[in-house]
Amino acid sequence: MRLLPAIILAIAIVLAPVIWFVGSFFMASGNDSMNGPAVDSGARIEIEILRQQMEDLQFRLGTVEEELSQLQRAPIDPSYMEQDPNAPFESINGNQIADSYAQVVLIASRRKINEGLSVSSPRFLLEMFGPPREELSDDCEPMTNPKLKDLLVLGDVGPIRVNMLRPAVDSMRRVFERVQQTDVDLYNRISTAGALCVRRIRGSQNAVSTHAFGLAVDLNIDGVLDTLGDGKTQLGLTILSDFFQEEGWFWGASFGREDSMHFEVSQELISRWRSAGEI
Repeated sequence: MRLLPAIILAIAIVLAPVIWFVGSFFMASGNDSMNGPAVDSGARIEIEILRQQMEDLQFRLGTVEEELSQLQRAPIDPSYMEQDPNAPFESINGNQIADSYAQVVLIASRRKINEGLSVSSPRFLLEMFGPPREELSDDCEPMTNPKLKDLLVLGDVGPIRVNMLRPAVDSMRRVFERVQQTDVDLYNRISTAGALCVRRIRGSQNAVSTHAFGLAVDLNIDGVLDTLGDGKTQLGLTILSDFFQEEGWFWGASFGREDSMHFEVSQELISRWRSAGEI
């Protein structure tokens, strides 16, 4: 119990710069709102890093007493006092801003990140469109559903090229236009691991993948594939997810087996397209 004041002090030290920085960021954003949608890339990265630090702090609270005890017994390195405790990287300027997007971080509150959006389940998709082809395997094969085939479009959408349903391509193009206007450094680092792939979900007997309908895409930073199911992702994808969710896309980071490369059109957006006669 004698370490309780130290624990409270440690938490206060961590939270103070976070609260100050976030408050300053949003006040600055409010002042710049009249000047267009662009947001400073360095500030956006700092916000995401601070959010990840908060998530990591919550994870570490259970062991903080032991860590503080060890610090009390350890000698103080004078050079440590000269460092900025809020600087996770050497600096945030020039090309190092872009390099930050590839950093692997914990996904904060990943079970709650898609609030208001519903995953496009295989049952929903089959009821909406019918099967994308007569027989499915674990391999990507051509689409044979005539209605879906008529909607397929192959083309460039900002930094990548995809083969997907026309409304999904148009929607993704809007997403990337906003990303380019807001954060060109992130835009220039986006790559894809594929979109259309007519197959069943691997490991299942009859569940159809969203990729099979041309309604999902796998994205990454610098062509580096995310590790499936580890609860972590590239910093750039956490930023990118905000743009996709605003457009009505569901992020695979909240799946039971986390898949943060995966972005798919939500049930709500598909239903709007159907009501508007787009599909």
